[in-house]
Amino acid sequence: FRAPPDELVPVGAVNDFPVGETKLVSVRDPSPLAWAGQTADTALWVRRREANGPAMFQVFNVNCTHLGCPVNWQAEAKIFLCPCHGGVFYSDGTVAGGPPPRPLFEREWSVQGDRLLVRQQALPTVKRG
Repeated sequence: FRAPPDELVPVGAVNDFPVGETKLVSVRDPSPLAWAGQTADTALWVRRREANGPAMFQVFNVNCTHLGCPVNWQAEAKIFLCPCHGGVFYSDGTVAGGPPPRPLFEREWSVQGDRLLVRQQALPTVKRG
């Protein structure tokens, strides 16, 4: 059996993400079942925090940490809102209210040249036990 690919994939040019804005992107992610050989398109939220530097971006999985429903970005209020059970997250992914037990899951990212790259991964879950 082989593990799913663990690589950085491009999501756009750095200039596609204006400072202070949050944008929805899609990436092709590996299956969590390494033997399945399947992939899926996965949505991610990309937040551009500053023009340059190590904290330039935050990249969040679109799924609420309560039960996995997709969160929506509310640009005017600058919050992520889960439509299923009313979970609310601040723009930095931390929990603002509702049932989510933890912040939004973040993805590793890198800038290479003028491209933003994001680490491929299966949907994260919290280990139990």
